[in-house]
Amino acid sequence: MPQPKIALVTGASKGIGAAIALGLASDGFDIWLNYRSDHDAANEVACRILELGRVCTLLPFDVADSAAVTDALAPLLENETPAVLVNNAGYAKDGILAMMDEKSWKDVLSVHLDGFFLVTKLVLFAMLKKRAGRIVNIVSTSGQSGMGGQTNYSAAKGGLIAATKSLALEVAKRNILVNAVSPGFIETEMTREIPKERILPFIPLGRIGQPDEVAGIVGFLCSDKATYITGQVIAVNGGAYM
Repeated sequence: MPQPKIALVTGASKGIGAAIALGLASDGFDIWLNYRSDHDAANEVACRILELGRVCTLLPFDVADSAAVTDALAPLLENETPAVLVNNAGYAKDGILAMMDEKSWKDVLSVHLDGFFLVTKLVLFAMLKKRAGRIVNIVSTSGQSGMGGQTNYSAAKGGLIAATKSLALEVAKRNILVNAVSPGFIETEMTREIPKERILPFIPLGRIGQPDEVAGIVGFLCSDKATYITGQVIAVNGGAYM
């Protein structure tokens, strides 16, 4: 009997990350579920994954902390190799650049870019040996079109888009596919405080998206239906940026 495939999803205790983890579990993946500190939310997602008949391994660590990443993942990677890595962990600290402090700049870039580097490098070694794998980076419309008050976040997501394309070139011959999914305004904790009347005029479909709509694209990219797609940025934004 073949071993179940594993998907590692970072930042998966809530919002888009939780939807991705649950979607992949529904598709038959066992889940390595990373989160930073919300144990209750992570346990709730883990219970739902177990209800789907899949195994969930909880991995609480900060993706921007090199030692923590290694301590959590290296022992697991000695015995198992994820078929899928979804780099979803994210952090926003909005403000206009002229008033932004250095910590807000560095912290946002560190979670997105250092986190991508640290987690992906470890997992990638294992995938290269297997000559197979899927890596999906969750980016943002903000990294494609820019967004006032989000220079740090736009820089981080724009950098992740560029990294996606470069890594896709590096590993294509080893049958590792690397893509990005770019959500627009999605119903999560990050968007709940933004007045909808400010958002909706910029969305041609006239509504905010749902986490499951992002998860569906991730699931497709991790499936056997997406074996000829790499280096792409797929937008899930209701037409807000075309």
